[in-house]
Amino acid sequence: METPPSSAKGPEPFGAEPDGEASRAELLRRHDVLLIRAANPSPLTLTGTNTWVVGRDPAWVVDPGPLLEDHMDAIAAALDERGGLGGVVLTHHHGDHSEAAPALLERFPAQLATGRGDADVELGDEREVGPFTAISAPGHAPDHFALIGAGACFSGDAVLGSGSVFISPHPGAMAGYLRALDRLRRRGDFDVICPGHGPLVWDPQSKLDEYYNHRTDRENRLIMSLKAGRRTVDELLDDVWSDVPAALRPAAAVTLAAHLDKLGEEELLPDGVERPHFEGIEW
Repeated sequence: METPPSSAKGPEPFGAEPDGEASRAELLRRHDVLLIRAANPSPLTLTGTNTWVVGRDPAWVVDPGPLLEDHMDAIAAALDERGGLGGVVLTHHHGDHSEAAPALLERFPAQLATGRGDADVELGDEREVGPFTAISAPGHAPDHFALIGAGACFSGDAVLGSGSVFISPHPGAMAGYLRALDRLRRRGDFDVICPGHGPLVWDPQSKLDEYYNHRTDRENRLIMSLKAGRRTVDELLDDVWSDVPAALRPAAAVTLAAHLDKLGEEELLPDGVERPHFEGIEW
């Protein structure tokens, strides 16, 4: 998470339950998708990691989440009720989405589909796995995919239910992220976004437009700040990310690096700009 898009009222307090039972019941009725939320709330995970159980006979699991006993028991109960496990698909390999996958697959042997690491099915753009079509959505992580299936978009950390995501500075991250948002908003095969964190999004087009516009607005503000002569990380964060709470300033610095990389790739970056440095971090 980074900070709320400019058109948003702001993120829900982490630990809150903004979507509620009515929204979850509607998801079950219209899409046969069950939300199981892990008890790992934080400023970055919002209300916790969302695990999605999709379909039945057998069911598929998107992002098993953290390895927490109560969370694992809830997923297992859902799978028992839905006729077992057909497979696990990871939107990306960050631990808050993937940590529970080995234990779940030990309990319910099935295939694992992911964009990196040991996998029975390696995800690729437009590749079909189980009931899903994978759409490459790099940005938050280089191995990130959105999954389209059951009339829903399982967006992982490409789109959250509230606030916005940080973009990690791997090569081509920001440009790839904007392309992914644009591709998703041009699709017409889902009517709800099931995000990796936060509430369900029942107006996908508006949310995707909001995300795209927020990111391009942030880039334009950064360009103006650079034109005004600001060059240090602190100056740029103070000017362009002034709305970010102190706890999320490190995440904003990560996104700043990704924006600077994009400007550099486009030969739009002035000389002498300080770039954030991150030691020992694997994106």
